[in-house]
Amino acid sequence: MTAPLPQTQFEPPLCDPHDAACHGFLHSLESGAAVDGPGMRFVFFLSGCQFRCLYCHNPDTWKLHNGRRVSVDDLLGEVGHLARFLKFAGGVTFSGGEPMMQAEFVNATARAIKEKYGLHIALDTQGHLHDRVADDWFDPIDLVMLDIKHIDPARHQALTAQALQPTLDCAERMVRLGKQMRIRYVLVPGWTDAADEIARMADYVAGLGSSVEMVEVLPFHQLGQSKWAQLGMTYHLENTPTPTPDAADAAREIFRARGLAAC
Repeated sequence: MTAPLPQTQFEPPLCDPHDAACHGFLHSLESGAAVDGPGMRFVFFLSGCQFRCLYCHNPDTWKLHNGRRVSVDDLLGEVGHLARFLKFAGGVTFSGGEPMMQAEFVNATARAIKEKYGLHIALDTQGHLHDRVADDWFDPIDLVMLDIKHIDPARHQALTAQALQPTLDCAERMVRLGKQMRIRYVLVPGWTDAADEIARMADYVAGLGSSVEMVEVLPFHQLGQSKWAQLGMTYHLENTPTPTPDAADAAREIFRARGLAAC
């Protein structure tokens, strides 16, 4: 049975996307990430996000101008000293926040990295803003890591403060464009762990066909709770436990039963 929606009083302020290609706003970076795409990744965490996920572990990325202003050349310089290693070991990932909040800047940077260094490029996104860009925006992107927060529209809205359909439209657009995807699903007790809802998600993802190379089931954790307190925001999931290993494995088995690789 699907659990009832937990009650929250969450009214998020939203911000507009940043449309300049010449500069962007960088929250942080990581030069040796192993969980943000295949192999070892150099990850740019861009500022700005229109989602307000109740389990977000980086709420400090929500506001666009909280980030450091950077140019395309700045980010090329960050990657340059590791480019030869990354060419064989992994690549570059644009994450956030939500990188498509800064679509023009991300595209300009991705194209520059691809042209200069020939690196594998991944985009970690919830896809909500995909309809703001043309098909060729995705040309330098080798892998789309698409976060589908929930398969039920009402529960998705309650969890993220945004509609589900744009994310599903993005998934189907990636199929049309022939882009490889990894689907990311955060397992949150009381929110996204009902077996029937996971089964609906698995049925949908299986229907995307060979474009989906993997499903990543990511157990909820409390590592971001202190950031909410520091920002003076109410954290609604303080009493939510981390899923047990058995619960995470059970969720993965539901995806595997549809012929999907799941980790």
